[in-house]
Amino acid sequence: MSKMLYQGHGSYRLTTRDGKTIYVDPYVGEGYDVPADLIVISHEHHDHNNLAIIRQQAPGCRILRPANMLVNGEYRTEEVQGITVRAVQAYNGHHKKEECVGYILSFDGITFYASGDTSTTEDMAKMADLHLDYAVFPGDGIYNMDVQEASRCASLVNARHSIPVHLKPGALYDVLSKLAALGINMSKLESCPVSGRNFEFIFFLELEASVQEPGVLPMLEELERSCQNFTFL
Repeated sequence: MSKMLYQGHGSYRLTTRDGKTIYVDPYVGEGYDVPADLIVISHEHHDHNNLAIIRQQAPGCRILRPANMLVNGEYRTEEVQGITVRAVQAYNGHHKKEECVGYILSFDGITFYASGDTSTTEDMAKMADLHLDYAVFPGDGIYNMDVQEASRCASLVNARHSIPVHLKPGALYDVLSKLAALGINMSKLESCPVSGRNFEFIFFLELEASVQEPGVLPMLEELERSCQNFTFL
């Protein structure tokens, strides 16, 4: 069975049914102890091309990157040990079109779109015709598109499964830390996905506090400013 291990940031490891190991944009996390058969790098920023973190490369390992997958404006396709790798567009205001690529990987009868660091591209409008199985999108909203745009891209690409990575870390913690600062006890935290909107969630909090207590009302007002939508019941 094919597997995916998310390692953090934009890094993840794919394992094919016959045990071939693919690393995508290695940078952080764990799980780099398995010898690499294929390494794909979307661009040369330091947080996507840390080859030193991979402990060993298997015999015949290939490293594919923009320098050899985007040549004179042509997006290339390579075959590596039974894995087909097709380069596609990836770009935004922080990532130049001529220096970045995404990848469509085909193995074990699966098509997997590794978008790299990007926002909406021209290629995405054509990808629905490919009937992709999996698609990975960034959504940090700083150097890439935010989750709202990532959701629209997911609808454009229309893969069977869409996976968010490279998100803004600690967003929920930033909100909850405001409660801890006032010593407020949170008795319940629940979440559910927003219907029809990929990568977005609603969180329900129950607090043991009164708006009459010092600091509670200003804290709620701060929470409202921190959230896209806020309702106090």
